Amino acid sequence: MLYKEYPPHPALQADVECMWTACVRPSGGAAHTHRVLPDNCVDILWQDTGAAGFAVGMMSRAIHVASGGPVRTVAVRFKPGAAGRFLGLPLHVLTDQRADMDQLWGRSDAERMADALWGTELSDVQRIALLEADLLARLRRPPGGASGTDGHALIRHALAALDASHGALRIEDLAAQMHVSRQHMAAQFRIKVGLSPKLYARIARFRRAMAALRQAPSPDFAQLALECGYFDQSHLIHDFQDFAGSTPERFLAA
Repeated sequence: MLYKEYPPHPALQADVECMWTACVRPSGGAAHTHRVLPDNCVDILWQDTGAAGFAVGMMSRAIHVASGGPVRTVAVRFKPGAAGRFLGLPLHVLTDQRADMDQLWGRSDAERMADALWGTELSDVQRIALLEADLLARLRRPPGGASGTDGHALIRHALAALDASHGALRIEDLAAQMHVSRQHMAAQFRIKVGLSPKLYARIARFRRAMAALRQAPSPDFAQLALECGYFDQSHLIHDFQDFAGSTPERFLAA
């Protein structure tokens, strides 16, 4: 599997984490399977399989994706809390789900994009430019409904605080900083992020632990757990089992 990330258009940087492409070429006719871990982001993928694109919502657990033949993908990865304004729906609807783009953008728009991306031979950079142009056009449209701007600043500030603390900030303290009730914050997270604040924080902490593991060839798991904000090693193991489906040791070995 060949995977590459690209920085987004400057006008999309506030909402888009990256654009990315992938090419899967199974060897010997065997199906290729790769594991995707929760990353607190929402993606839209367009593949050269003849079908419309699809959106993958926020994930609360790892998924395994199988490819039975060669597949090329061009995609956008949104920053947390940003995808709703481009998809036009409350993000909890997509949590641990995928939805075809003809249901989200309408059949004509979805088919038009699929034809533009795969109807002629283009480079990956050219395909990304086409997808960015569509996103820019949608960004200029007036927001509305559950994907509008109400509560947008609150969510942005809350997400930034949780990310800065790597999930260590207590949700009660976060709500107090934002001058809102915990219930109000949870409701806004459900709509605009797709996860509860607590689950978002847990995944942020898990991602910090993953990054630390990748940098430590022979880690002291008990010490690493404390450095990453866990109570103890068993707490670390619990989150890895929930989000990666394995222990930290097996994850590191893989």
